[in-house]
Amino acid sequence: MPGRLARMPGRLARMPRIVLACLAFALSLPGHAESPVPVPDQNPPKYYVEDIKAAMLAHVAAEVDSNGVFHLTDSHTGERLALKFVKIHDPVRRIDGTTYFACTDFVSASDPDKVYDLDFWMNPVEGKLRIYDTKVHKEPRRSLVYGWYKYPRYTFIDDQVVYLY
Repeated sequence: MPGRLARMPGRLARMPRIVLACLAFALSLPGHAESPVPVPDQNPPKYYVEDIKAAMLAHVAAEVDSNGVFHLTDSHTGERLALKFVKIHDPVRRIDGTTYFACTDFVSASDPDKVYDLDFWMNPVEGKLRIYDTKVHKEPRRSLVYGWYKYPRYTFIDDQVVYLY
């Protein structure tokens, strides 16, 4: 591995400048770069349904703009989504001793018939649950027969994300 990393600067130097500029721009987009997983508290208290939901609502409230729109860059498509919060699904849950999970519905700010299912992972940091990862679990797709429906991108096997496509 160190040999591969040592050769990397030479490879970057041979890349066209436009490719490097695009890469730098893509990495600078808000929500596009992976957020580092926060270091969970040692021996955190147990959090319950009300705590998880309160943390989710506080996160959404802190992230929406003055029009109540939640902005998220879709890591799968690169599209910048403008969404409005609808609800938190039941059940929310604890995955392990320090990881908690909530699934939510948001609608497109421009078309309320288009529903996105977003998943949020959180850890206790400094005594509060903090979101460290957000993924679009289901995206809106249109059917001539059924209209808009939520199409899943992944499923869970033993609490691990397994992509369907």
